[in-house]
Amino acid sequence: MNDLSAAVLADRQRHFAPVPAAVPRVLIPLFLASIGVSIFILVVVHNAALLVSVLVVAALVLGLFVWNASAHRRSLAIRVFLEQFPETDLVKANDGQLVKVTGFASCGDFSLESSYEKAGRCVYTSTLLYEYHGCQLKQGRLNCRFFQWNLAYVERLTADFYITDAESGIRALVKAGHDSRVIPLIHENTLVNITAPNRDLSSTMKKWLQGRRLSCEARPMRLEEGYIREGTCLTVMGMLNKKNDVLILVPLPETISTNCLLQKFLLPVDLDGLLLKVTHTSTSNIISLL
Repeated sequence: MNDLSAAVLADRQRHFAPVPAAVPRVLIPLFLASIGVSIFILVVVHNAALLVSVLVVAALVLGLFVWNASAHRRSLAIRVFLEQFPETDLVKANDGQLVKVTGFASCGDFSLESSYEKAGRCVYTSTLLYEYHGCQLKQGRLNCRFFQWNLAYVERLTADFYITDAESGIRALVKAGHDSRVIPLIHENTLVNITAPNRDLSSTMKKWLQGRRLSCEARPMRLEEGYIREGTCLTVMGMLNKKNDVLILVPLPETISTNCLLQKFLLPVDLDGLLLKVTHTSTSNIISLL
């Protein structure tokens, strides 16, 4: 079983890297050199056309980076990359090949139970608690953003499971547990949404908070949960290992990059783990406490 819960919430909550680090390393020196040449031309020739052009291009590039900075844009880039990658024929696939398999999940030696809803026979679960911060700074929360929902606590668990290819019926073991790197493209449903600061918490919510030694103080908070249950149709991308006629999908041994999709204004994203994407999702009841 792979426990992805951690105190480093901001860095791990979406499980994939932003724009590749090499891109700003190339663009920043290029931009500085262009500014220097433009200023030189402005001083010598008294022509500001080049400087204005450089500033306009820099603004457009910066806007592109800002557009891609959100987790939603990075997730969209990965989804497009996964959709465009062709399905793999497991019969003809070679050992060490990057493969994409769509089929039905089944539990391995261990199964998981979701944290709040207690949904059983899961291969992946995630529970996220958000708190709304106004202008008051909470003790120990120096990095919180004011007047926004901040991620206060997260639990993410994965376990090894099997996937049965929908086309060929071949079953493969997915090594998602035991500290494997996993990139889940999973939608979390909102189960509890408390917007009034003085609203009493339900007994279930209090018990959940107490079990994790979290404050039961009445405050605006939102709890979201997502999971992959046995029988769910999902798509898995990873590297194929063949051992004694047993097919095993493992995380990528090295980082790969998605394609640049300029028609959607999406920059490349680095991937370094197993990709999990639910093909068919189900909705859960939402408890809205106003």
